[in-house]
Amino acid sequence: MAKEQYNWIKIAEHINEIAFAGNHLAVAEAKGKKICLGRHEGAYFAFAYKCPHAGGILADGYIDALGNVVCPVHRYKFNMQNGRNISGEGYYLKTWPVEVREEGVFVGMEASHGLFSW
Repeated sequence: MAKEQYNWIKIAEHINEIAFAGNHLAVAEAKGKKICLGRHEGAYFAFAYKCPHAGGILADGYIDALGNVVCPVHRYKFNMQNGRNISGEGYYLKTWPVEVREEGVFVGMEASHGLFSW
């Protein structure tokens, strides 16, 4: 998606304000909704708060050596960049781009086009 098609939501003044746990995962809020943030090899990722399979809280999971977020409930694995389910179950994890700028940390969410667009 082109950068101009996003509404950039500020989630923190500085990346150090985000409370990443020892598992390199954190919870933040954007547009009144909880989202998960992941940190892997100096990159930041934003994705759905709950696993699309059974609703496990992804911040309670972990990031594997390849940079996939692993759900704590059934160990389903998702690519944090594109949401692809890499363990083969066929689910898709909603993801958003993250930008760390001088003026803060932003998550790019699709421009609203109606009731079901978030």
